[in-house]
Amino acid sequence: MRILLTALIASAAWAGQNKPAAAPVPFANETLSYTINWPSGLSLGEGRMTANRSGEEWRFGLALDASIPGFTLTDTFASLAAGEFCSREFVKKSTHGKRKTDEKTTFEPDRRIATRETTGGGKSEISIEACPRDALAFLYYVRRELSHGRVPPPQTVYYGAAYQVRLEYGGAQAIRVNDKPYTADRIMTTFKGPASNFTFEMFFARDAVRTPLVIKVPLMLGTFSMELAP
Repeated sequence: MRILLTALIASAAWAGQNKPAAAPVPFANETLSYTINWPSGLSLGEGRMTANRSGEEWRFGLALDASIPGFTLTDTFASLAAGEFCSREFVKKSTHGKRKTDEKTTFEPDRRIATRETTGGGKSEISIEACPRDALAFLYYVRRELSHGRVPPPQTVYYGAAYQVRLEYGGAQAIRVNDKPYTADRIMTTFKGPASNFTFEMFFARDAVRTPLVIKVPLMLGTFSMELAP
């Protein structure tokens, strides 16, 4: 389940060495809803992504709830970024049964340092790039890059620790989401971290904002998916 939830927010990376010309971003104020589905197609839970822009500041959010009676399973993520989706703060909170996580990463690009703090736990620092991007900010950044016709090359993604993400374009594919037909761009994503190495599929709509339509993640119990809700 953790891999499935991580997949949505850890699916993008871009070197950023050649900055594109400034242009309006249609998803500046956006809310998207998703269903989390079992391999059988039955709904396991739901999720919601939000994006809001004020001047040069971005606020991104992702909330996921796959709780069942007697077992709470929730995850929330919040990203504060500026300008070219450069992260300033990333917060993640989760409750998986009795296990709870509450941590914040603060980015200081001038010092090339990010500080990770866990509530009731420790504090550590990691080296970062001049324009660091957390996993959630990267997702929106890659959507903009795809809207410009560019598939991002491999890059570091910050999700607590530093992770490497590689995307491979799989061509256009006809899919159905909630009985509605789409022509989507298929992106194979490889996610590699200190203790993780797996590949999953993402399908982006060919609209102006490259809406994420479906994410499919193979797990031991089968292929789970997240689909855009009506």
